Amino acid sequence: MNETVIPLVKLAASKQRKREAPKGRTVDPAALAEVQALVGDRPLRHDLLIEYLHLINDRYRQLSAPHLAALARLLGLAQTEVYEVATFYHHFEVAKEDRNGVVPSPAALIVRVCDGLSCEMAGAKELLTRLPELLGGQVRVIAAPCVGRCEQAPVAVVHQKPIARATPAAVRDAVTSGQTLDEPGDAIDFDEYRQQGGYDTLRDCIEHKRDVESVIKTMEDSGLRGLGGAGFPAGRKWRIVRGEAAPRLMAVNIDEGEPGTFKDRVYLERDPHRFLEGMLIAAWAVGISAIYIYLRDEYHGCRALLEAELAKLKENPPAPLPKIELRRGAGAYICGEESAMIESIEGKRGMPRLRPPYVAQVGLFGRPTLEHNFETLYWVRELLEKGASAFASHGRHGRKGLRSFSVSGRVKEPGVKLAPAGITVRELIEEYCGGMQEGHAFYGYLPGGASGGILPASMDDIPLDFDTLQPYGCFIGSAAVIVLSDQDTAKAAARNMMRFFEHESCGQCTPCRVGTAKANTLIAAERWDAPLLAELSQVMRDSSICGLGQAAPNPMDCVIKYFPDEVI
Repeated sequence: MNETVIPLVKLAASKQRKREAPKGRTVDPAALAEVQALVGDRPLRHDLLIEYLHLINDRYRQLSAPHLAALARLLGLAQTEVYEVATFYHHFEVAKEDRNGVVPSPAALIVRVCDGLSCEMAGAKELLTRLPELLGGQVRVIAAPCVGRCEQAPVAVVHQKPIARATPAAVRDAVTSGQTLDEPGDAIDFDEYRQQGGYDTLRDCIEHKRDVESVIKTMEDSGLRGLGGAGFPAGRKWRIVRGEAAPRLMAVNIDEGEPGTFKDRVYLERDPHRFLEGMLIAAWAVGISAIYIYLRDEYHGCRALLEAELAKLKENPPAPLPKIELRRGAGAYICGEESAMIESIEGKRGMPRLRPPYVAQVGLFGRPTLEHNFETLYWVRELLEKGASAFASHGRHGRKGLRSFSVSGRVKEPGVKLAPAGITVRELIEEYCGGMQEGHAFYGYLPGGASGGILPASMDDIPLDFDTLQPYGCFIGSAAVIVLSDQDTAKAAARNMMRFFEHESCGQCTPCRVGTAKANTLIAAERWDAPLLAELSQVMRDSSICGLGQAAPNPMDCVIKYFPDEVI
């Protein structure tokens, strides 16, 4: 062998040995023991990574590098895989070591103040200004995106305890009293639900008193569409997924992060088993072998409620149950997008997938997946018991069905309003919300939350339903209606929305990541450069991977189109 080749061979062998050595920091035995104690006898699977990050974060109020390395060792993952997931989600406090490797002590308590549009209009900025000094340095006060309690604005969350219509004094009292955990509400429990005929419809299905075809046909005839925002016909979705090869899975989306939306939380707090029965009927009809329920992390009380009621259901099942797992989100609006939610359930960063293939064909763990919003499943039992015609008999202005509107902003009586599909915003305000607040005149409205656009009060006669708002550059989405008054401006509302989109962009695609940031810079100006914003808007719509980037320009486009006097 040539003498010059020998050193190269030795060098290659040396590099090979280095590659075989463990990567990343050395695992600390004490940290490993602490993580093992938290995980206990739970299965060591990649898809449970986020659940285990929550265990550590809840116990130690932060995620230190030694604990992350220990968790990676335990799950057999690269440390980079664990770190990238931990840093992706807003609710994980990843500790940063100083130059000497010392991990700083976590804040004694975190208070999150919602700065969503409804809370901003109700005084969130004052809370963010006054609370740091009032609570002292040991309490960390941060602004947070919408926490799903817009009817209670402004809202502060003390650790896991939401404070409705928060004042500085109320937040201080919660901090000093140690009331930092949310409690389940007074919902209809398992026994009460069964006494009211609950799960009888499911049993009829299981016992062949109803056949699959008639159930799916009722869903199709009712006209029920997905109520999470996309509006895909529910019955057709059942039929499509049922036609795919088994095993088939189901993913339930209760990650309602759209600013202005809170209907799923309200219904869940009232009657969780009505949703669970609808979920199980859908699973039976489609032939689902396992169900994964994805609940947003802000809904701590709902999580405790669901855990308790699922335990009762499994202890005394009215019929054979598929596998059911409750998964906890970690503060990422993007996970409301179906494929991003599936990525999160699999223990990854919640980044949307390129499509096709669609989740109905290749979804959770690579299997055909029935993905549904909470509210869609909530109405299944009632549709089957009363029939498709009963649902379709409601409606106004040529539309059919019922819609659950999450109404917030400048109305006297905000909340979830079950109203006929096709109702106008003026009718909704006057008939269901007690009118405008005293001293406020109706000025404008957001018909579909942050991404649904903004319309002036003069356009108050448009039926609120699927497919009625698109000609105006808006959409109804999850039916989150935020009402503005003459004391607000559409320009300020658009700025609030765009800050939200920039904060919540997952960063995967350049048009959304850079576009939301650039839009924020441009609309911060007193006079807006309308041609440049129009060009930016078109690029974002045409080339963003998912609906976040595609819909993010809606508020600013609507301001330019319908409120030009505010920006030109």
